[in-house]
Amino acid sequence: MEGIEPIATPSVAGIRAARLEEAPQLSELCVRSKAVWGYDETFMALARAALEVRPEHIDAGDVWVATAADGSIAGIVALGPSDQPRTLDLEKLFVAPERIRSGVGRMLLAYAMAEARRRGARRVTILSDPYAAAFYERNGAMRIGVAPSDAVPGRMLPLFEIRLDPAP
Repeated sequence: MEGIEPIATPSVAGIRAARLEEAPQLSELCVRSKAVWGYDETFMALARAALEVRPEHIDAGDVWVATAADGSIAGIVALGPSDQPRTLDLEKLFVAPERIRSGVGRMLLAYAMAEARRRGARRVTILSDPYAAAFYERNGAMRIGVAPSDAVPGRMLPLFEIRLDPAP
């Protein structure tokens, strides 16, 4: 993560539902965030489709953004359906590169877990980039195995879960 200056405080004004017209900007944020890890152009080209924020996911109410005090978008989180009962998938969690390690990711993850609980999920599964695995572990996720990448054929990724208490 050379060249990234972490921000001392999250300075997040709030978390809100993503807007349809933001889909291209959010997709680019995901690409910029992924590229922080030093992946080459070939890898990034393969990953681009999986990093796309699709308008239909926004329209379904499954995508949220953290906004900074200046109104800019600091990060994105998205939930999606799972093939497991009472489970949702954490489809995306990306933070603008200049805000990595500022607490934005932790806030977005907490928001997504609260939303999953509100939707009746008892667990959330996370197919993690290897570089993000420690983040999920620090935030309560348990590694449950590996699973195929949704972007790069033949690549296996750490698979995590967060078990949720029922909503009060």
